[in-house]
Amino acid sequence: METWRLSATQVAALVRGKKVSARQVAQQALDRVESVNGELNAIVECRPEEVLAAADAIDKRLAAGEDVGPLGGVPVTVKVITDQVGYATTNGVTLQRDLIATQNSPVVDNILNAGAVILGRSNTPAFSYRWFTNNKLHGATRNPHDASLTPGGSSGGAASAVASGMGNIALGTDIAGSVRYPAYACGVHGLRPSTGRVPAYNSTTGERSIGAQLMAVTGPLARTVADLRLALAAMAAGSHRDPFWVPAPLQGPPVPRRAALCLRPDGLATAPEIIDHLRRAAAELADAGWDVAEVEALPPLREAVGLQIKLWIGNDYDRQMAAAEREGDPGALTALRGQRQVASELNLESFSEALTRRATLIRLWQAFLEDYPVVLMPVSGELPFTDNLDLQGEEAYRRVWEAQLPQIGIPLLGLPGLSLCTGKVGSAPVGVQIVAGRFREDLCLAAGEDIESRGWKPEVVPA
Repeated sequence: METWRLSATQVAALVRGKKVSARQVAQQALDRVESVNGELNAIVECRPEEVLAAADAIDKRLAAGEDVGPLGGVPVTVKVITDQVGYATTNGVTLQRDLIATQNSPVVDNILNAGAVILGRSNTPAFSYRWFTNNKLHGATRNPHDASLTPGGSSGGAASAVASGMGNIALGTDIAGSVRYPAYACGVHGLRPSTGRVPAYNSTTGERSIGAQLMAVTGPLARTVADLRLALAAMAAGSHRDPFWVPAPLQGPPVPRRAALCLRPDGLATAPEIIDHLRRAAAELADAGWDVAEVEALPPLREAVGLQIKLWIGNDYDRQMAAAEREGDPGALTALRGQRQVASELNLESFSEALTRRATLIRLWQAFLEDYPVVLMPVSGELPFTDNLDLQGEEAYRRVWEAQLPQIGIPLLGLPGLSLCTGKVGSAPVGVQIVAGRFREDLCLAAGEDIESRGWKPEVVPA
């Protein structure tokens, strides 16, 4: 039995039923890392002795008749932006190579409390700025489907790992698409939870900037929607260390099964292949009993993108640029320099205006989601980019940011978004995005399961 090929839900059931030991699962996961990580460089730190010791502890608890939790024995990877005791929170930069965490982030505690076995640390671009994953400290991560394509970013290591069987679940972070885009690019599923759903805090780096407090989240990547549901339930346990965590129920009240299909939000030039997959997904939803209506327009999304960039990159821009210059990472410098005009226009008045207008946009989206509780739209306007496309000049840089419009705007609104893989076009994975109201991840997952059950399902690559 190759447990690295199975879903997390299956692995947890097998371990709980003592059909396979947690140590056997962990050893197979380590063997898989040994087999494919040299080519992919998705996991940048793995300590086999710690992995096996954690698995042995699960088996010992099972033997004693204890409940090992919903993730008992499941191998999970953690992104290097997240505090884990005894490991450097590098965020992909040499400047933080010795920034060793002395306490876990709340989300790491949550998955450990749920019985997960942490397999290793996954790669990210420097400062987690890009939709491409390489850096001077850890090197480049490859897409397991096609090495010429980006694995996505910033959780590119997480997506590449789970797509290739190195862990059944991966933890990523998302402030502009960093869970959803890697999932899209690597042919798996990724969930951006609502802001406030999953507790966050890194003692190594202290309090986050205003933009990050408003928009950054931690979310799971996996090969089945059921595994995302399983992971989210574990990750969402509360913590006093996050003052913005919300004890919202994971299952909301019943709503009409209505969905809006928008192929070209705010005039996005969506690729024909993606439109085909969106229409197919809409048909699968309709077959499952959803009332699906195609709409020409959604509430403002392009405007939300502009405000998101102001609050994310424009805020504290000089400090961010100074750090990027010290690091000397070409990708980070390109990402920041490309938004210099936005930063130059930001002052106290415009910052206040951005926060004020944010409330209006959230209200408009909430009203729309009353009529259509689920929105089906692109993850990106293009198929996964050629790797490092953003470094190929100004036109290429702008092309990348324009294509990502459906991802960048959602964090400003605090909404959950599910990137659902729906197949491949040649060697390139493709998928759709499902958005719902705040704290209605359950609707994203329900719609995702209806599409998944009638369509394409991610498989481990390479075989």
